[in-house]
Amino acid sequence: MKPADIFNRRTAGCLLHPTSLPAARLGGRALPCGNLGDGAHQFLRFLSDAGLNVWQMLPTGPTHGDRSPYQSWSAHAGNPELICLQTLADWGWVQADALGLETLPDNIDFGHLAQVRVAACEAFYRYINSANGKLLREDFSQFLQDQSHWLNDFALFLAIRKAQGGASWLDWEAPLRQRDTQALAEAKEQYKNDIQQAHFEQFAFHCQWRSLRSQAKSLNVQLFGDIPIFVALDSVDVWAHPDQFKLDASGKPLTVAGVPPDYFSETGQHWGNPHYDWTTMARDDFAWWRERIAGQLEQFDLIRIDHFRGLEAYWEIPADSVDARGGEWVKAPGAALLDSLFRHFHSLPIVAENLGLITDEVEVLRKQFALPGMLVLQFGFDGNPENINAPHHFEPVNIVYTGTHDNDTTNGWLTSLSEESHHYLNDYFGSPSPDTWLLIKTALASVARMAIIPLQDFLTLDNTARMNTPGTTDNNWHWRFEWSDVPENLALRIRHEIHLYDRLGHDLPFADAHFSED
Repeated sequence: MKPADIFNRRTAGCLLHPTSLPAARLGGRALPCGNLGDGAHQFLRFLSDAGLNVWQMLPTGPTHGDRSPYQSWSAHAGNPELICLQTLADWGWVQADALGLETLPDNIDFGHLAQVRVAACEAFYRYINSANGKLLREDFSQFLQDQSHWLNDFALFLAIRKAQGGASWLDWEAPLRQRDTQALAEAKEQYKNDIQQAHFEQFAFHCQWRSLRSQAKSLNVQLFGDIPIFVALDSVDVWAHPDQFKLDASGKPLTVAGVPPDYFSETGQHWGNPHYDWTTMARDDFAWWRERIAGQLEQFDLIRIDHFRGLEAYWEIPADSVDARGGEWVKAPGAALLDSLFRHFHSLPIVAENLGLITDEVEVLRKQFALPGMLVLQFGFDGNPENINAPHHFEPVNIVYTGTHDNDTTNGWLTSLSEESHHYLNDYFGSPSPDTWLLIKTALASVARMAIIPLQDFLTLDNTARMNTPGTTDNNWHWRFEWSDVPENLALRIRHEIHLYDRLGHDLPFADAHFSED
């Protein structure tokens, strides 16, 4: 097998989640996060001007209350908080004066935003049922039909959850929890308005994403997505497909996911996600996974699988354990799953997140299917000259990062280094004071076919711009930039570096002895 076509070229891109785009405004009021409106399209133009041809982002599904992109209500749905309501008004779907903005404060929070989406939904249905809304009504009807395999369950799940006061599906009454046919039919009728709300939101997300991807293609920018290997226990995926997971008769997980104790944590990490019932999944040739990947390929040109090592073996923790110490490694049918996906999709642009505790078996699996892995410069200077994240050990079919969303910014990282680490870094680069741009240039100059730089590093921001600190729950996922943070000549400076290190996307001959061409 060969890697995806994009790895036949030297390319570069930027890591930025859409919520980190400059805060949009609605009726003169500031919104709580970036969205898929004009700010996203402006960022695409910035990437194009800078010669960057990849926009990597975090998972785009609807998030739980902590707004972590890695805990979602659905493996298929889009995050309604990314919908740009101003764009809907510009498209004529809704009238701005129907949104009730005059009752809202100058700074709209997520609760207010949800209220405005309800008003937008009512205006949308009025419009599509008018004479002028005929074409949009047909498009909406086709969307509902095409996405019915996941959307119907998702909309019903949200509606019931709202009616249950936000309770987890595990705490619902037995008929709803166990999906009794009569109970579901009654819920569909009783919660019809909330179901229509979810249909509207997913259609709006779909149309705005379609517009964004169309512009990305016109600017030769590839969209690079991310999927968590596991799904949340409190999600429509587990409620609607309990047979696909290791659950007891009441729906509670028998075992949960995490990682074992290591140097950083004496008790390991207890994530709480249910494990897949791989035996059941294999019976229909992993149809659940094929549907999941198909949905992501409708949105993205590339997909990263987070915690890829879980496809080779996963840490299985008894559900009643308070931490991860009682777990054990259990083999997963990763080769059978990937073989099924490649047979179905033929070309599969997947990237393996292979950071952390990675065994030889994980790397054998990754290379068997010619999947690019990840290299992180911040991990490469621990004093060990054999470190695979050090630039002199890079292999071509990989993606190099200065840091990821889980790292400090490079500026913050450099500031936090010990005197010994600073000395090693100075010795490695032959420079008395390596800075963020030296690390950026190192990534771009490397043999790795793709280099991804977080926007925070292009802006040389300090640790206050960090996106996430693993193992913590406060002050994560909130960072946003403003266009006033961007130096006027930044796009030109980046484009110069892209040209200097031949990352404009020219085709190269396939050359990597670590992958088979069969």
